Amino acid sequence: MYKHILLAADGSENAVRAAKEAIKIATCLEDSIIEVVFVVDFDKSKSDVLHSSSAEARNLERRKKISKVEQLLKESNVSYKVTFLHGTPGPEIVKYANEQKVELVVIGSRGLNGLQEMVLGSVSHKVMKRVNCPALIVK
Repeated sequence: MYKHILLAADGSENAVRAAKEAIKIATCLEDSIIEVVFVVDFDKSKSDVLHSSSAEARNLERRKKISKVEQLLKESNVSYKVTFLHGTPGPEIVKYANEQKVELVVIGSRGLNGLQEMVLGSVSHKVMKRVNCPALIVK
């Protein structure tokens, strides 16, 4: 059914909750893989470059942000891989999911109300509207 599941992760507790749901789905299916996608936001990456000593240090910091998600995946014994993308999170997740023909996108949500979502925008909402496969938004 869902062989290729994309899990959008950003290091937040919302991403950890989303990971738990992705794991539930993947453990019910045979031969499925969860691809954890972390988008390095252009706006934040400038400051990362200025404050880190090397590219290796930056990668280590990014890996630390998703360490809780990776730990859950390891403990559950599901197949997974981690992919780092660069750009604006919403559009990059959509572009990657559509190009890779993933079968399910799982993403956490902060649970913004209508006004907050309209003013601030919501990555999960943007992804859900534009991705070519089913999307599960986890509150």
